[in-house]
Amino acid sequence: MSSSTTASGIDPIAEAAPLSLCAREPHVPADRLVAEMVPPPRFDSVRFATYIPDPNQPSQTEAVGVLETFAAGLGGAHALGGSRRKLFGFGKAPKTPAGPRGVYLDGGYGVGKTHLLASLWHATPAEPALKAFGTFVELTNLVGALGFQKTVQTLSGHRLLCIDEFELDDPGDTVLVSTLLGKLVDAGVALAATSNTLPGKLGEGRFASADFLREIQGLSAHFRPLRIDGEDYRHRGLPEAPAPFSEEQVTKAAYATEGASLDDFPHLLEHLARVHPSRYGALTDGIEAVCLTDVQPVPDQSTALRLVVLADRLYDREVPVLASGEPFDQLFSEEMLNGGYRKKYFRAISRLTALARDAKGLVEKPKD
Repeated sequence: MSSSTTASGIDPIAEAAPLSLCAREPHVPADRLVAEMVPPPRFDSVRFATYIPDPNQPSQTEAVGVLETFAAGLGGAHALGGSRRKLFGFGKAPKTPAGPRGVYLDGGYGVGKTHLLASLWHATPAEPALKAFGTFVELTNLVGALGFQKTVQTLSGHRLLCIDEFELDDPGDTVLVSTLLGKLVDAGVALAATSNTLPGKLGEGRFASADFLREIQGLSAHFRPLRIDGEDYRHRGLPEAPAPFSEEQVTKAAYATEGASLDDFPHLLEHLARVHPSRYGALTDGIEAVCLTDVQPVPDQSTALRLVVLADRLYDREVPVLASGEPFDQLFSEEMLNGGYRKKYFRAISRLTALARDAKGLVEKPKD
């Protein structure tokens, strides 16, 4: 008898209706939003020791050493932020550490920047509550959910803020985050960031560190650019998306998979408009697989950007995605892929394609 079969011979998993993302409207308290700013599950166990540098790329070995030293330098009292932290009437103000209080990891896809950034978070000698890790989008969503002043107040007590995938293609958000980082630097928070080249820059190499430093303007003096060379997987182009399954196959898999959700894709896109993007992580709580029917190209840019955030959250949580309809490389129009947010769309296609490959076993797994 299968372990999932009861004494009566009924399989409770097969009999249970799948979950629905469209039926969820999570309300996430502010403290949870901040508490969840940690490396995603796929980077829970990474450390500097698990990063294997390419022997042909000495900059990778150098990066590990620089970041280990940077992490060690963040120990001690929080945010030694200059004369404003002078003890009233007792001696001198704590001395601010010499050199930049931030590091920018400059490199292309596939060189392990996120691995190194998460390793820095893990290696920094501070309680998890005093360190924050999130993507650029998650940081802007946090500001949207809490408000600017509340975000400054909340993060000012941190020792380190790591920003993965700092996006240089959205001037408004870049100015917002740059202003936020200026406030945090004044409070003594150390910074670390990564960013990637726009897909439109293929063949020209990645964004040079000068581009990043120019975008953050007055903050440039606080960052040490750290170049990480290596093979740039962008030159291989986008991975081909696996062929979609039939609606019947997707539906059967959803009913047969414990913890799976089943939603009509157009309805899910409508639902995402009613849920703040900062809650998309909570939207997927407890979901073991996402099953979608009738996948089709997204109708407009606002919808597309919300889908990008959901794709990021599913990828962070390693949730496989099984779908019928159009393949994921047909989600975004040529106009979108050639526009200002193309980097986001290429990333979403790549990540959803990877999750679709992970989901193939939900249909192809052998019967008990």
